[in-house]
Amino acid sequence: MTGILSGRRAVVTGAGSGIGRATAVLFAEEGARVVLVDRDRDAAGQVAARLAGDDHRVVAMDVTDEVAWDALARSLDADCAILVNNAGAATLYPLAATSLAQWRSAMAVNLDSVFLGTRALLPALARSCHGAIVNVSSIRGIIGGVNATTYCASKGAVRLLTKAVALECAESGNGVRVNSVHPGLIDTPLAAAALSDGEAAAQRMATLPMGRAGRADEIASTILFAASDAARYMTGAEIVVDGGTIAH
Repeated sequence: MTGILSGRRAVVTGAGSGIGRATAVLFAEEGARVVLVDRDRDAAGQVAARLAGDDHRVVAMDVTDEVAWDALARSLDADCAILVNNAGAATLYPLAATSLAQWRSAMAVNLDSVFLGTRALLPALARSCHGAIVNVSSIRGIIGGVNATTYCASKGAVRLLTKAVALECAESGNGVRVNSVHPGLIDTPLAAAALSDGEAAAQRMATLPMGRAGRADEIASTILFAASDAARYMTGAEIVVDGGTIAH
């Protein structure tokens, strides 16, 4: 490893599993001091215990809680440099069967959390010489999907929120870059249902140009790039990592 995030404080939400866990591990290997945010303290704690380096923190919180975000912002070091808004929920059900409560819950987890985290931590990020926000959206934030109305709507909103905040930061001159990553089907707990049924999974794989689901570490490496100085001239961009799915 090259230590490209050496000494930087990075906040990663949904760090207890899947893409968030892989990102926390990779960031720590690259020298970051990671704040692992997850509603499951035990899961995040298990990840923290295996991280390289030291000075990592576990914060158990609901990412839809405005007060919790404000408290986290007050507790962070002045050198907080990176925010990865990764926490989310796979809300996959037909429109006709979607209640208003389900719609609002999906929006809260997938969209409100990104807004709240970005608003709360932006002042700290702006004080850094390396301020970067990476929002984990989905290819379903770019293209539609059957039985995925709430998911597509929430992830599409994350895509445009990213672009709007990127332009606002650029205009203000605060130096904070804001980009989104759009995974396809990735082998994580959120995709367990899609990958657990043998026949259905085989059919799904047949639609993927590269013939397999992605791995969490493959998304983490993309997030690392977007968060690092290697992407210092990139802001407002959407990075698709989907094995060619939307290239058709």
